[in-house]
Amino acid sequence: MAPSGSPGGHTARPGVSTPPSPGKPAVGPPSAVPSAAASPPLDLESLEVQLRETKAISTFTKLTLKNQIDDLLERLRAFYQGQLKTSLAELRRSFDLLVMKVLALLQDTDPPLAGALASSRESIWSVLSDPAKLDKF
Repeated sequence: MAPSGSPGGHTARPGVSTPPSPGKPAVGPPSAVPSAAASPPLDLESLEVQLRETKAISTFTKLTLKNQIDDLLERLRAFYQGQLKTSLAELRRSFDLLVMKVLALLQDTDPPLAGALASSRESIWSVLSDPAKLDKF
């Protein structure tokens, strides 16, 4: 005789996950920025304007972020000119940390901008990681 509790005779045990039923998708943890998939990527100029205009970030924090962004851009340019002894991977980590910081500032008070930034992350990096594109910026 099969134990009761669920179809097929399986009982749920605390702390043990069971595979989803056939035909039902598995549900994962919610995204940190749920609107990211729906937002179209932003170009750098548009992102700059929207970050300046958002009320989600204080003026002092915006100035701090501007300095950090300028520092990253300077480090990238120095790297491409052979003046900085680091790797592009290390600069990417700096970029990712900066993006995560901005997303954390935006996610509760300006979710549309947070989503746009999240969906634009790779297109922004493609500009920063290409010396020719970076020179035009």
